[in-house]
Amino acid sequence: MLLRHVRYFLAVADAGNFTRAAEALHVSQPTLSQQIRQLEESLGAPLFDRSGRTVRLTDAGEAYYVHARRALQDLEAGRRAIHDVGELTRGNLRLAITPTFTPYLVAPLIVAFNSAYPNITLSLREMPQERVEPLLADDEVDIGIAFDDIHLPDLDATPLMEEPLAYMVGATHALARRRTALRADVLAAQSMAMLTREFATRGYIARYFGALGIEPRITFEANSVSAVLDAVRSGRHATVLPAAIAAGHPDLCVLKLELPLPPRRAALLQRRGAYRTAAARAFVAFALDEVNRRGSPAHG
Repeated sequence: MLLRHVRYFLAVADAGNFTRAAEALHVSQPTLSQQIRQLEESLGAPLFDRSGRTVRLTDAGEAYYVHARRALQDLEAGRRAIHDVGELTRGNLRLAITPTFTPYLVAPLIVAFNSAYPNITLSLREMPQERVEPLLADDEVDIGIAFDDIHLPDLDATPLMEEPLAYMVGATHALARRRTALRADVLAAQSMAMLTREFATRGYIARYFGALGIEPRITFEANSVSAVLDAVRSGRHATVLPAAIAAGHPDLCVLKLELPLPPRRAALLQRRGAYRTAAARAFVAFALDEVNRRGSPAHG
């Protein structure tokens, strides 16, 4: 059994189809089928059920998949370890972040880290937390910046900071000059611009409104913070986003609530037991030091 057998097996399992897997691997379908048969013969068990329109893993295939995926991740980690340079004269760092952190936390953090370690190449991907976690588990990114309420068991969360949330409106909104705290009935009547359901912030806000016994009246939703803020600045919508986003922006007004929004905790997420590159270790230490030095961005 060779490493390519394992790679080919995983490709077919992930694609659920020999043709698509062969295209992704840039090999012919007969060659791929032959390699899979060789693997099955060496293991003494069929790995795929080929009887249906799609290819499915057998029970033996399901069991083998878990170990094959982990073995490939470990081999890739070993390859990176060989090329890892402790003094950080070169290296790569793959980051995945949830978008609410970008404007006030991640952007300045990346600039500062790049200034301190100019030879480290950063690859940054922005996405909902439900996509960050699987990428970490599959070793496709090194570090995630998200919330500490993680769902996958193979991840570790290093607390980074508390993130206060705020109920905000545009400067021309009817409530912009309101000084008294908003009651639940007032909140229920407001048109809201929100991130789409795939983002953790949306679920968090739904739980807050649920505790008040009301439903948010969502009339605009988007999958980017900037689009939500544009809608809020129009003066027709309210939203809930990190308080730090509104700081220093006179076109955004933070309003008081009778029941304050509880803060969330941001964390650095990593796969448990994964090889930590020198770049990843440096970034974790740098991020913790920067946040502690500046204080929580929402308060600094």
